[in-house]
Amino acid sequence: MKHRLLPFATTLALLAPSLAHAASADCTDMEVWDVGMGMCMPLPMAGMPMRMLMVHGNAFGAYISEQGPRGRDALASSNMVMVDLGTSLGDRHYLNLDYMATAELWTVPARGYPELLQIGESQANGQPFVDAQHPHNSPVMGLTLSDTIKLGAGATDHLKIFFAPRGESTDGPVAFMHRATGLVNPDAPLGHHIGQDVGHIASTVIGGSLKLGNTRFEASTFHGAEPEPTHVDLPVGAPDSAAARLIEELTPDHSAMVSMAYIHAPEPHDADVSFELRASASVYDAFHLPGDWTLHNTLIYGVVTRYDHASALSSLLDEFWLHKDRLNAWGRVEVLQRTAAELQVPAVADQNAGRWVAAFTLGYTHTVARIDGAQLGIGGSVTADVLPSVFSAAYGGANPWTGKLFIQLGGMKMWDL
Repeated sequence: MKHRLLPFATTLALLAPSLAHAASADCTDMEVWDVGMGMCMPLPMAGMPMRMLMVHGNAFGAYISEQGPRGRDALASSNMVMVDLGTSLGDRHYLNLDYMATAELWTVPARGYPELLQIGESQANGQPFVDAQHPHNSPVMGLTLSDTIKLGAGATDHLKIFFAPRGESTDGPVAFMHRATGLVNPDAPLGHHIGQDVGHIASTVIGGSLKLGNTRFEASTFHGAEPEPTHVDLPVGAPDSAAARLIEELTPDHSAMVSMAYIHAPEPHDADVSFELRASASVYDAFHLPGDWTLHNTLIYGVVTRYDHASALSSLLDEFWLHKDRLNAWGRVEVLQRTAAELQVPAVADQNAGRWVAAFTLGYTHTVARIDGAQLGIGGSVTADVLPSVFSAAYGGANPWTGKLFIQLGGMKMWDL
């Protein structure tokens, strides 16, 4: 395991100061909230040339202990780093190159990051990840070139056009690693592939985002086959899929989003699935409470058709982050459908029928050090899974629990060049 944690240490050394941006209310007059990236980005201004380098990262080193015959005790690290280099071009354009990296291929066990009831993608040996989160594409999780074009007299009206050989399509809600309520949790949501975050890594993405007033419309086309998470490559395929989403900023602290997507041949190893349809609806809130407390909350519904040979599967998530100074309490509630085939539970008659499972997570992180703005935290969490009777025997005849202890280092810093 020691060799798997070396890239994690390297990742920690590259991370920059604090997790500063959590909602559009945090942006200055010269910035605009980027929904997909979950942060404030420069907005071109007449007569004010700018050039910027930004580094943003978040990494966990976790010890995980799971109950039951499918449970594991393991060390693992989920991690990511984003590097953005941008410059204004004239009075109305801001060009940006975004590189998103992870070392998860080398910092999680070969069987995946332990997470009971999680599924999706295949291991290097061709076997599916079961009760485990797959590593994200390493080292290139995203590479996106964009042009943000200032429009008219509106304070933040703009058009953003972008191309990514690997990047985020406009499919689904804000990805868990980019939303405020996901920054504190080392686990990917169980609904990751059920209409939620799966669109955050796609190939050959061409898209645009138009913001007029408080309304934003985004659309993209991309290659439907999902990149292989255990391959170190950067394949480019013909755009054959499409997605769109509508975002309404109700106030700087409250927004809502809906999305729809058509994905052609999403699974390269399963020719029987010719396409999928995905849809989502989500709400993001920040509440400023007495005593300098802030509560962030995210509510997401996702649905996917024809995934893993099921006619339709749904997922519901609610997660929160309550914080003040060094204190961070957080949690996640998930209710979603899984099939017996996905979880490899053979003694079930209809292998492709979705059955409801649930997971309840409560965690706490304490910020123990701040050095030049960088934040180091230690924390822990417990998760209780709830299973239907037909799945219970495979998990030891009882609803399993998971305990987790971790260290976290994350942050963001910008430099004017």
